[in-house]
Amino acid sequence: MRRDARLSAALIAEQEGQDRLSAPAEIRILTTPQELFEAAAEEVLRCAKDAVAQNGRFTIALSGGSTPKALFNLLATNARTVMPWDRTYFFWGDERHVPPTDPDSNYRMAEETMLSKIPVPASNVFRVAAENPDAAEVAQAYEQTLRKFFQLKPGELPVFDLILLGMGPDGHTASLFPGTAGLHEKSRLVIANWVEKLKGSRLSFTLPVLNAARCVVFLVSGTDKATVLHTVLEGDAPPEQYPAKLVRPDNGKLIWLIDRAAASGLSKQS
Repeated sequence: MRRDARLSAALIAEQEGQDRLSAPAEIRILTTPQELFEAAAEEVLRCAKDAVAQNGRFTIALSGGSTPKALFNLLATNARTVMPWDRTYFFWGDERHVPPTDPDSNYRMAEETMLSKIPVPASNVFRVAAENPDAAEVAQAYEQTLRKFFQLKPGELPVFDLILLGMGPDGHTASLFPGTAGLHEKSRLVIANWVEKLKGSRLSFTLPVLNAARCVVFLVSGTDKATVLHTVLEGDAPPEQYPAKLVRPDNGKLIWLIDRAAASGLSKQS
């Protein structure tokens, strides 16, 4: 059996095992994008209050791309006075390999739409130092940041209270793209994942970190996501081709917040 076929078979077996052990995903279909972002804001607030009540702090990993912009704006306005910002700690599940001032920077987007508008201490924001030209060093440094913050022992994983994720038209999530080596990483927390079609590396949490979270929320909006969403949630394509299929928290909740346009390809049963 060829190596790529073995890897695909291993991923399928792993996914089937997760399906048996993980709770079913919760799928919520909202009528409009605005309703989707309002539901997402409510989920962030709920997770924050629960986490602070239980552990005294709330850890959240933000996603990049265009979809979460409206959510960040909403949190900065409607939730500005009710979120426990002083006990909220921000991380990034993935980042482009660019400086923080670059228009493509996920940190810059979050800073402009939310972080600069809320009373969060600067010491609570842990951005990826992606200005370093060596992507592997960036990933290693951010992994050490996670290990220090969560006080991890060897072999332990950080347990985020909430990880926000999006999904690309090709089924990628975070910066785990179809067919990339990062899908098979089991020991690292953060990687520089080479993406051939982009001719560059992206910084990303690994699947073990994503699946260790107490709650993972996908935000999916628009008709351009309808076909791939059907494949991810209802299709039988190998998960290596649609990495979002591989996100199934081991002991946490998985919530898909989807607007009607993105859900147009799903069956009535979903």
